[in-house]
Amino acid sequence: MLDKGLERIDGQILLLHTLQKPINDRAWLASHDADELTIAQQQTLDGFVQRRKAGEPVAYIVGNKEFFGLNLAVNADVLVPRPDTEILVEWALDVLPQSPSSVLDLGTGSGAIGLAIKANRTNIKMTLVDASQAALTVACGNATTLGLVVHGLQSNWFENVPSDERFDLIVSNPPYIADGDAHLAALAHEPLIALTSGSDGLTAIRRIVQDAPRFLNSGGWLLLEHGYDQAPAVRALLLAQGFEQVSSRLDLNGIERCTGGCL
Repeated sequence: MLDKGLERIDGQILLLHTLQKPINDRAWLASHDADELTIAQQQTLDGFVQRRKAGEPVAYIVGNKEFFGLNLAVNADVLVPRPDTEILVEWALDVLPQSPSSVLDLGTGSGAIGLAIKANRTNIKMTLVDASQAALTVACGNATTLGLVVHGLQSNWFENVPSDERFDLIVSNPPYIADGDAHLAALAHEPLIALTSGSDGLTAIRRIVQDAPRFLNSGGWLLLEHGYDQAPAVRALLLAQGFEQVSSRLDLNGIERCTGGCL
């Protein structure tokens, strides 16, 4: 697999997927190192390899991605969940009370954030929102597979959220890359609508911060993921909107990746 120009881990996952084995079972590969592929298996594997070499994420090829201990179905309608986003889930679990609460996951995509929170706080009411019906179908499908009861709502941010709804926590990993950013080339297979947000990447975040207070209970939290250099701007937006206890949390590389505040 290494001579095909792939990273070792990608090659192992694609080989296991070809053989219809659990993609984390690399011990099985080691114990069957001398086995030969059938012609059909080799053709299937070659197809997967070509897709990966063309830049398609491994998660799209195999159809799933692990996030916060959950196995989530993913496809090209949703972003591939990233490990750094688990920081947002950990923060959400820190601020949520043990008593029944109401949580809104804005721009849910695959449902990764909302479902991870729900899986660890089964007594909460979880609402998953996305402007894309295709993405919402993926998220609600994941909820069903995981046996988690959630409410799905198609909405462009808060537009279709009932005006009398109030939440104890709103979480979001919104688009935050600036239009035309050079990094977009490496993300060509993922949905552009879930990546870019205006000339400075903050258009969606501004809207969420502006509208969130109308949907938060007193003492409720708003937690946002954002770009590597956007924490100061997001803190300023939250403070200007009247949020308190405003702070940021670091990702796995020590970069301020999530910012939030309490109303």
